[in-house]
Amino acid sequence: MSNQKAADLEFFFDPVCPWAWITSRWVEEVRSLRAYDVRWRFISLKLLNGSNTADWYTDQYKRWHAMGHEALRVAARIDAELGNEEVGRFYTVLGAEGHNKNRRDDFAASTESFVGEVLSIAGLDAGLIDAAFDESLDAVISADTELALERTGRDVGTPILTFHPGASDEGSFFGPVIARIPRGAEALRLWDAVEIVATTPGVAELKRSNRSAPVFD
Repeated sequence: MSNQKAADLEFFFDPVCPWAWITSRWVEEVRSLRAYDVRWRFISLKLLNGSNTADWYTDQYKRWHAMGHEALRVAARIDAELGNEEVGRFYTVLGAEGHNKNRRDDFAASTESFVGEVLSIAGLDAGLIDAAFDESLDAVISADTELALERTGRDVGTPILTFHPGASDEGSFFGPVIARIPRGAEALRLWDAVEIVATTPGVAELKRSNRSAPVFD
């Protein structure tokens, strides 16, 4: 990956996760209000479920996770060649097309076609689609995934957020998992609360069952 200064937040995402997408739009809302620096990093649901033998982990789930991993390879190439801000641009378009426009089936049918279209919409080089099938990029994705799990423990999913990376008060958490995108003052209140929890020593878990379907608007 390219060298860059420490960000205020590191956001580990898998692009097929709807919860990570909603949380990322909350992060972008806060960034627009407070000008935080965000570094987009990678966590692969395919790698997290590599040994999963549960009945719910069907071929459909495996395909979803495989296509997310392929998109992360493209993101890793973008990060290395164009910089992290362009990863954010790519993820924004990928999420809008996949989640907001409900095009998961298009993505599942052909990573090459769907992600190629996303690259075009984002104004990025269409040739970057070759990275989707470049297994040499898996080392970067695996390293980011392992780093995220080192920070939170392994019994987690996506997204993972690290506040103040590299600072003495660095803190990481899985989540927040939110069903809709907070805006304005509500977004800031949630950010402040999560930041306090994440950076308070000794806090390990805060959880309740998810009860709402995701809303992407």
